[in-house]
Amino acid sequence: MDRIKQLEKEYAPLKELPEFSAGDTVTVHYMIKEGNKERVQQYQGVVIQRKGSGSTATFTVRKISNNVGVERIFPVASPFIEKIDVNKRGQVRRARIFYLRERRGKSARIQEKRQPVAAK
Repeated sequence: MDRIKQLEKEYAPLKELPEFSAGDTVTVHYMIKEGNKERVQQYQGVVIQRKGSGSTATFTVRKISNNVGVERIFPVASPFIEKIDVNKRGQVRRARIFYLRERRGKSARIQEKRQPVAAK
């Protein structure tokens, strides 16, 4: 098992991504190929889970599009991810917030984490 992880680190180096966890609102800039054209599409939503470790790690982002919940799973090691912007840090108690699937409107809001202010 150690040998597999060691080979994984050598042959599949991970991109530097910002620290984010469940409850954070992120924008994923994802490369889309349509025929012979390429473009970057932004997918903004709430991270509802992070799963796995190393090059097999994934994260799930949920957004509401035309009053329908849409979830997308992104592999962390995907070469199609251009960058990830963390828009808001959410304050949640769980690592997987699947309860958001049943929530609508104001009950689906996630409280924002307060950041300590640096003293002058």
